[in-house]
Amino acid sequence: MTFTRGSKIMTDASAAATPAFTAADVELIDRKTKYHGYFRIERYRLRHRRFDGSWSDVINREVFERGHSVGVLLYDPARDAVVLIEQFRVGALAAGREPWMLEIVAGMIEPGHTLEETAMREAVEESGCTVRRLERIADYLASPGGTSENTTLFVGEIDSRAAGGVHGLAEENEDIKVHVMSATVAINLADSDRIHNSPAMVALFWLSRHREDLRDRWLRPVPAADAMP
Repeated sequence: MTFTRGSKIMTDASAAATPAFTAADVELIDRKTKYHGYFRIERYRLRHRRFDGSWSDVINREVFERGHSVGVLLYDPARDAVVLIEQFRVGALAAGREPWMLEIVAGMIEPGHTLEETAMREAVEESGCTVRRLERIADYLASPGGTSENTTLFVGEIDSRAAGGVHGLAEENEDIKVHVMSATVAINLADSDRIHNSPAMVALFWLSRHREDLRDRWLRPVPAADAMP
């Protein structure tokens, strides 16, 4: 099996140095499932085209397969407030970090469900908030050196006045505490190294750059429909 590489990412510094690849650049020799439980681990044997045009040696790599995810930053433009959630994370514990983490609402995309459906469902399940509308922030690979997970981030408009409490699905052992704070406080938490997960960091840094424009658009009165004759 081969994969054709598209246009190479070009920067001003590298554009004249390396020609773009147009041929098939990756040869997948073998792929086997080595573990399949709550998650799945696949072992790949492959080789790829090097930047000088030659082929690499055959490489063995394990890939952590957990599906793709959606995150949504819950934002109340009328009150300039953000809703974050806090929950226990075993990966943080294994890394020697504080296992109760401040995060944005997020979840895995189930078969047959759209990104938007997943974002709205997770908002209700994890925070009790109903999302009025969504805008896409970013789409990125969580850790491409070892996992195929793709994360899509949204910002979602909410009314934060009734937000609070503890939420989550009992059948999934979720214990999720809701925090409501000003956007300034939330952005400062990310900026002062007090938020340690990538979806929340990316979303809050995005909000720091687009906050005023977002408020202007979301708070702008919707024109009344033309009167019927």
